[in-house]
Amino acid sequence: MAFGSSEDVSAIKLLLLLAVMYGLVSALTYSVVHLKFVNPLGNDAPLDRFSEGRTIQHVRILSQEIDGRQEGRPGLKKAAEYIKGQLEVLKERASSNVRIEIDETTVSGSFNMLFLGHNIALGYRNHTNIIMRISSLVSKETDPSVLVNGHFDSPLGSPGAGDCGSCVASMLEIARLIVDSGWVPHRPVIFLFNGAEELFMLGSHGFMKTHKWRDTIGAFINVEASGTGGPDLVCQSGPSSWPSNVYAEAAIYPMANSAAADVFPVIPGDTDYRIFSQDYGNIPGLDIIFLLGGYFYHTSSDTVERLLPGSIQARGENLFSIIKTFTNSSKLQNTYQTNYSEVTAITFNDERAVFFDYFSWFMIFYSRRVAKILHSIPIFLFLVFPFTHGRSHSWSAALCNFTKGIFIHTVGIISAVVVPVVFSILRLVLSSQTMNWFAHPYLAFLMFVPCALTGLLIPRIIWRRFPLSQDVSIVKTSEEALSDEASFWGGFGFYAILTMAYLVAGLSGGFVTFFVCASMLPAWISFCLAVKFFGQRSLRSTMFYILPLVPCLAYSVYFGGFLVQFLIEKMGMMGSLPLPYGHYVPDIIVAALIGIVTGWCTGPLMPICGHWLARSSILQFLLQLSVFGLALSSQFFPYTTSAPKRIVFQHTFHTAGPSQILESTYDFSVTDSNSLLFLFKHSPEVAKELNVTSEFSFESASKSKRNDWMAIFPVSFLFSNSLKFPAQKDDILKQYEYFPELSIQNPSLNSEKGPRRVHLELSLGSLQEVWVAVLNITGPLSSWSFADNLLPGTETFGGGPQSYICRLSGPSDGNWTFWLEANSSEALRVDVAVLDQKLVDPMKRLKDLFPDWVDVTAYSSFMSSYIL
Repeated sequence: MAFGSSEDVSAIKLLLLLAVMYGLVSALTYSVVHLKFVNPLGNDAPLDRFSEGRTIQHVRILSQEIDGRQEGRPGLKKAAEYIKGQLEVLKERASSNVRIEIDETTVSGSFNMLFLGHNIALGYRNHTNIIMRISSLVSKETDPSVLVNGHFDSPLGSPGAGDCGSCVASMLEIARLIVDSGWVPHRPVIFLFNGAEELFMLGSHGFMKTHKWRDTIGAFINVEASGTGGPDLVCQSGPSSWPSNVYAEAAIYPMANSAAADVFPVIPGDTDYRIFSQDYGNIPGLDIIFLLGGYFYHTSSDTVERLLPGSIQARGENLFSIIKTFTNSSKLQNTYQTNYSEVTAITFNDERAVFFDYFSWFMIFYSRRVAKILHSIPIFLFLVFPFTHGRSHSWSAALCNFTKGIFIHTVGIISAVVVPVVFSILRLVLSSQTMNWFAHPYLAFLMFVPCALTGLLIPRIIWRRFPLSQDVSIVKTSEEALSDEASFWGGFGFYAILTMAYLVAGLSGGFVTFFVCASMLPAWISFCLAVKFFGQRSLRSTMFYILPLVPCLAYSVYFGGFLVQFLIEKMGMMGSLPLPYGHYVPDIIVAALIGIVTGWCTGPLMPICGHWLARSSILQFLLQLSVFGLALSSQFFPYTTSAPKRIVFQHTFHTAGPSQILESTYDFSVTDSNSLLFLFKHSPEVAKELNVTSEFSFESASKSKRNDWMAIFPVSFLFSNSLKFPAQKDDILKQYEYFPELSIQNPSLNSEKGPRRVHLELSLGSLQEVWVAVLNITGPLSSWSFADNLLPGTETFGGGPQSYICRLSGPSDGNWTFWLEANSSEALRVDVAVLDQKLVDPMKRLKDLFPDWVDVTAYSSFMSSYIL
């Protein structure tokens, strides 16, 4: 490849300059996102400062010294005792000018929920919440308060250092800080340490339904973790703009943007925020979540060593400042206030605001009303500018040229997405291994950014052949100037239309494209002034166009780079789709997102820089770099111990009666696109133990049905291509004397006329570490004793009959009693699945055979069926 002409040489210089600029911005982004600028304080920090070191001590005890904080395991009760003990110590040493109340409650209840798009009923009993209320001596019981919520239970198989030991530990340190700093809250502060979030927000539901302080809550902060650190992002706020305004005023390290609320509903999962702000309250609040370190989220690697230094320090300092601002706000109200309705009406009529942080240095915040004006200006300027374009006969030609510019820019952005997607498909056609970038995110950028740039530049070559609608001799302007003008206003019009589309759709992410528009205007003015001195096709004039765009482009790299990193880390748990197409989906998603981000980060440059870069020599170089990246990626293994592959390992027992095993199987499923065949290929010891030979295939294997995974419904809908293998029955008979059983109680109460009511009792047998019991009910069910006698929507399993799903959780030392009502004589069928966390020895040995780059979530499921 030769660069013969002087223009080619200038193009290479510009490309290298842009590469250096984006490299420096990327380094800054990495530093900010990984909180390198935060200095974590140690154990010896002053008592009037939040200390990450002291907080880590709590995390270490909760995640290491206490073994397992899952429901059904002894560690959950020990964690509650530890938290309460720490609060009692704070109460004893608190000064006489504050009142501290500590309340330990057990909550029970039942309700219906839509979770992950699936209908489900939840019944629970005797889950533990620990509540601490700090107030001044003159505070009244009915004064509006600020709630800080975090959960101390952890997910299956995980130590839960990040999720959510870090949350609970941060709350304990903030409570200590309030006591030791001498600060007396103007309004009460309530800390809710809830013990059942992982079971679908049961602890917060119990608090909102039963606790004496629930009606005093005027604002809340939900603290969560979807990883082990990084930006503590405000992912949801509402129901008005007041909570986000408080955050913008108070946050020391602001990490928030309103676009997150547009994206969050797409992500599988939920938090306690919905209970307080949507389902069982209309309380203003913030949902603040650790988002990086998603490789370790809900895995056995979620340990204290994986916590990102500086993350807890930034979170703690932010939270303390936000709590202070909330308690001092005149808008903090609750249902006891005489003017509550008036204040609520004023506050809640204020729609969600638009806000974003800039490299965590400062926040930009403006109301929805201001956004309607600001975000309308770009489209107004785009439409008005042609009328100011000289003589009246040329405005229509100018608008026509601008429209052509929009078309070219749109095609470029689309091509920036399509070309990487095509390259990703071609790579997978030649390779059986997907997700090579998973443990090495830089590979994704190396593979797909050059492809995206190629797609972005191809339409610029075509642009040169587009005839202009304006006559150069009439407007007395050079063809180069007209071309640049049309190209610029075409790009500007593209972002202006997107900004207006965001506004019309009622979304809050319009600031992204508005920022681009607001930056392109001064860049264009700077370029036009430079042209007078250096000429239309001068590299110096181009530099004067680039410089005003640098703040905008830097933010695009910051936001876009973080988004790509977050998505890549989450791709290991987004589910597996049926083969063969499911094999391609993760690479296509990542390629498309990088294409979008590349278009966002470089698109504003294209109207002027495209003249230099849209050359065959540059395209050849980018294509060669793409091929190199694709070839290099094939040399990398997708997983490491720092980015493990997740599998779900279920020992399934089909039982009949309290002590009979009909069938015992090992069921396996994966949560990404590399199938179990890939796993067995790279785990020879596991394959040998399961008698998997080189001739093994999905066609000849025994497949698990979706109903076999009922114990973890609805998460099981993320699975496909699951397999089962025969397992021994004898070991479980040695471990447990009795298995779960459903029996009919009080047969005489069952009416023979009208609706037929069946009273039932579910015994969990002698199981020791029950996480949850799931009922799958099919037939003419018309009512039941759960959820205030209200049935949820129906679900189907594998094309079977419609059914109602109910999850039951709580201590297993007592039986569950309930009734079902049928509106006909047709039989009801009840399938029961009970998840037990205790493993038999052969299962433990098989689990230990997996390589260290595999994270195994293992449990036992006891399944039985009944006709009523």
